[in-house]
Amino acid sequence: MDIEKIRTLIALMEESELVNLEISSDDEHISLTRHYDAPAPTMMAAPAASAAPAAAVEGKPAEKAGSVESSPMVGVFYSAPSPNDPPFVKVGQKVQAGDTLGIIEAMKIMNPLEATQSGIVDEILVDNSEVVQFGQPVIRYKA
Repeated sequence: MDIEKIRTLIALMEESELVNLEISSDDEHISLTRHYDAPAPTMMAAPAASAAPAAAVEGKPAEKAGSVESSPMVGVFYSAPSPNDPPFVKVGQKVQAGDTLGIIEAMKIMNPLEATQSGIVDEILVDNSEVVQFGQPVIRYKA
């Protein structure tokens, strides 16, 4: 095997952001795979905003101060255990770290969205049965 050919292929992968590359000829076969050290999805709270709200950008209002609970995965957010039950949390409710804030259904599995901190719910940022993305803010706490 020609090491320069392999180096050229690696450079090609890096330039084009390829994850896998496989080349075969009559007398040789090369298979290259890039592995990224991606952190496992975890439930994270955004850092608390500073005391002064951020300035409005291009006519958009400044975001409210306060920390948020974000979705740890892509799925459907449910605010209650079932359609006939009351929601897990309401605006103005005090929650403790570990309390269930809602459920995110992903691949037919119901995953609880748990509070990572204690606080008072200021705003529920998504509607019941709304699709949420990884990292999307779901609940905002009062500052």
